[in-house]
Amino acid sequence: MKGIILAGGNGTRLYPLTKVINKQLLPVYDKPMIYYPLSILMLAGIREILIISSPEFLPYYRKLFANGADLGLKLEYAEQQKPNGLAESFIIGRKFVGSDNVALILGDNIFFGQGISKLLKNACEQPIGANIFAYWVADPRPYGVAVLDEHKKVIGLEEKPEKPQSNWAVTGLYFYDNQVLEIAKNLERSKRGEFEITDINKTYLEKGQLHVNFMGRGYAWLDTGTHEALLQASQFVETIESRQGFKIACIEEIALRMGFISLAKFNKISNQMSPSAYNEYLKKIINEFESQ
Repeated sequence: MKGIILAGGNGTRLYPLTKVINKQLLPVYDKPMIYYPLSILMLAGIREILIISSPEFLPYYRKLFANGADLGLKLEYAEQQKPNGLAESFIIGRKFVGSDNVALILGDNIFFGQGISKLLKNACEQPIGANIFAYWVADPRPYGVAVLDEHKKVIGLEEKPEKPQSNWAVTGLYFYDNQVLEIAKNLERSKRGEFEITDINKTYLEKGQLHVNFMGRGYAWLDTGTHEALLQASQFVETIESRQGFKIACIEEIALRMGFISLAKFNKISNQMSPSAYNEYLKKIINEFESQ
């Protein structure tokens, strides 16, 4: 399975923070925002990943990650000239995906919870159809919304409804089989002038091939699209890391624990890193592995 991170958009709701920098490069506590969606794809076992962003910001991502080899990944980059909707990811990334299945995650989404790796791997192993993730929110109006029957079966999808028929918001994480490339290719623009991911999901629903994973109270889903949400996400990450002593979305640690890189490679990364609290954490991981 291939992975795509959509890190485009103008970030207008975060102005003036985004006047000169891409939203997904802003910090969420102690890491760039894009570390969090990248970590999710890594936890799913996905190692070939395409990062899509605006042309002016792609050099920053290349500087941040290069080709991904230090993390045991293969990273590629592609331009999105302007924000034409989430589904455009599969048009831009068509050649990259090839004949594989694909996961798409939005660059401003953060997921956390015990057992999330198993949830992600189960979605990866679904050979046919689409896997999406729904999360209960107090106000679902800014999101895509899953409409359910009395048996909690999804019978419809709404895009940013004024009067939502449920509180189950569709998160920015999607797993698809290869059909998605043709579905995206044949989409028409919505009234908003965009290629909507909801229209892709509706197509799978009509085929009877849409699988919805309901993320319960044991999970956290944070969308960092506003100043308040960005602050809340940073506070959440700081609280977890300070209380429990481990880092969320430490991509070097994930690469090591997933077997993408060796301990020797991990040690080399740490030695090349400037002194910081982040590097002190990496050295704790080294000590943990060496004492086993």
